[in-house]
Order: sequence, then C-alpha cells, then structure tokens
Amino acid sequence: MSTVAGPSAPAGSDERLLRTSPLRKLLGRPELGSVVGAAAVFIFFSIVADSFLRASSLGTVLYAASTIGIMAAPVALLMIGGEFDLSAGVLVTSSALISSMFSYQMTANVWVGVLVSLLVTLAIGAFNGFMLTRTKLPSFIITLGTFLMLTGLNLGFTKLISGTVSTKSIADMEGFDSARQVFASQWTIGGVELKVTILWWAVLVAIATWILLRTRFGNWIFAVGGESDAARAVGVPVIRTRIGLYLGVAFAAWVSGQHLLFSFDVVQSGEGVGNELIYIIAAVIGGCLITGGYGSAIGSAVGAFIFGMTSKGIVYAEWNPDWFKFFLGAMLLLATLLNAWVRKRAEATK
Repeated sequence: MSTVAGPSAPAGSDERLLRTSPLRKLLGRPELGSVVGAAAVFIFFSIVADSFLRASSLGTVLYAASTIGIMAAPVALLMIGGEFDLSAGVLVTSSALISSMFSYQMTANVWVGVLVSLLVTLAIGAFNGFMLTRTKLPSFIITLGTFLMLTGLNLGFTKLISGTVSTKSIADMEGFDSARQVFASQWTIGGVELKVTILWWAVLVAIATWILLRTRFGNWIFAVGGESDAARAVGVPVIRTRIGLYLGVAFAAWVSGQHLLFSFDVVQSGEGVGNELIYIIAAVIGGCLITGGYGSAIGSAVGAFIFGMTSKGIVYAEWNPDWFKFFLGAMLLLATLLNAWVRKRAEATK
C-alpha cells in the first residue's frame, strides 16, 4: 500500500516567522475603532454644521482636542498599565495654583513658581504611585482620596492666601511674558490660529508612542497591565513601572496647569473637577481597555480629537450645548462595543 505525501513546509521554515496579512495587522490595532468613529463624527458635523469645515474652525477644534489630548496620552499609558488616576483633573488646577501663589507671595520670577510647581506636582504623582504599591489598595480608592484632598487644599489654600476663591494677577511680574510664550502662545498659519498646546500634544503623543512601542519600559507597561503577578515573576519591576506611569500623568498635569495659568492670568480654585473622567473617556474611545494591557497613545489622540470635534461641532450646528454630554456618553458606549468587536476579530484571525 502506498501513501501520498501532502505538501510540506519548506525546509528550515518556522511558523513563528510566517507573514501577517495587512488585514490582520489592521484589525489588531487598538485605535482602529476610534479612527472609524472620528471619520463618522467628521462627516456628520460636516453635513449638519456649515461652518464646521471653515479653516478658522480647524484651529478651534484642534485647540479643544489638545487641552484634553495632553492629559489623555499619559492617562492612556496608565490605563494600559491597569490603573486609574481620578485626581488628574484637580491636579491640573493644583499645578496652576502653586505656580501663581508661590510667585505672587514670594515676589519671585514667575519661572521660579513654575519650577516649584513642577516639583510639587511630580511629588503628588509619586505619592499616588507609592501609596498604590505599598498599600495594595485599588488605584480607584487611592486616587479618589487624592482627588478629595487636592480639591480641599486648592480651595482652602487659595482662600487663606488670596482671601478669595481665585488667585491674584501675576501678569506684571518678571518672567510672565516668556512663560506665556512657552505655555500659552499662538501662531496664525494660513488664516488658522494654532495654540502652542497643539505642539505640546503632538510631542507628548509621539513620546508616549515611542515609549510603548520601542522601549523596554513600554513592554513593562503592557506586562503589568496584562497580569502584574506574572510580570513580576519574569523580572518586570512592577513598582517602578507604576510609579513611573503616575509621574507621567503628573508631568502632563503640570503642562496643562501652566497653560491654564498663562492663558488667563488668574486661576479659579474650583476648576478641573470632573475633567479626569473626560481624560479617561478619551483613552477608552481611543481603544484602551478598562481591564488594562491593551491600547495605544495614538488612539488617545484620536479620542481627544473626537472630543474636540463633538464639543465644537455642537456649537457650530447651533444646538443646545446640553446635548454634548449625551453625545459623549453615546460615543463612549459605541466606541467600547466597537473596540471589543475589533479585538475579538483580531484574535479570531490569528
């Protein structure tokens, strides 16, 4: 009896080296769902709002997106690492208040207050990471406590020092103009006004993407978010990784806080409450999973861009702005469902 041999793999071939089709690569991208959603939102508001496609509107949309995107990028990395930061919104305000009040009370160059604010803001981020790793409590509880403490400190110290709920003007102090150029300047290109926050946003997203995809620390982030105990077992420095992620959120909060201060000169102590949810929403719309271990910084940028288009598109369409929260919630649900479907399809094609 004879047998017929079927086609065999070439000698020396390795199934691990098989090429992945472009479709599989595309379905495996975390930001695929958000890109589809961004295209849909763009087309929708292009139809219902005549002024949405004007060149001047582009700068406004990008500015709205950048103020969220600056924070959404490090928040996305933190979520990929399996953690949350509910204090991120008020930390932005804390950063601005520290710069303003220190400079005013010490009659120092504004840049001294800016640097002091950086150190304090990073210390708060390190505190979140340290408490998380030492107490083993969920990040939800740790950062909720920080959120409440910062909310009280922002209001209490501002009223104690300034006598009101807002800071004093520092516009006439030395260094203010140069600091404004760094954190709150703008340019006009082709009739479009572009804020410097757009540049900060692009740089932070590029750095975050490089860290995730090209560095050992990026591998650690995915490993810690996927399964921290397994990551620790293979030598991943889980504690250092988590603290580093919180420091990243703190740095972005410092940048956003300085923009807030040097854009408006004075800061209201109650600002920032609730913004932490918007940062998380932008990251989730961009493809990050609540459970961690999956997502991208580019996706968070797309999520922030969707936020910018929606918030300004409603205004250009002359609708009641109360509808914004409805659209934001609907996009969150749709994006989460779409991301889950995309991930299942990607796993099925492997």
